[in-house]
Amino acid sequence: EERIQIVLDCLENGKDYQEAANTYNVSYQQVYQWVRKYEDGGDEALKDRRGNKKEEAKLTPEEKFKLQMKKVERENERLRAENL
Repeated sequence: EERIQIVLDCLENGKDYQEAANTYNVSYQQVYQWVRKYEDGGDEALKDRRGNKKEEAKLTPEEKFKLQMKKVERENERLRAENL
């Protein structure tokens, strides 16, 4: 939401990246990148996708195995900590 507001504000002001950066206390480069992403892909391009992973259906068998091993390792760590 905030990124979209910053981008729209910047576009309304004739792509004054520096003014938008100063107004919203973000870097010039960040505003520039958000505007480019918005122009290329609209609102969807500005969504934060950190932490999103592939759907399990799209994983290769090797990736599925690695994912399962990580889950087992995390569960083992949790159980060890619980036992202590």
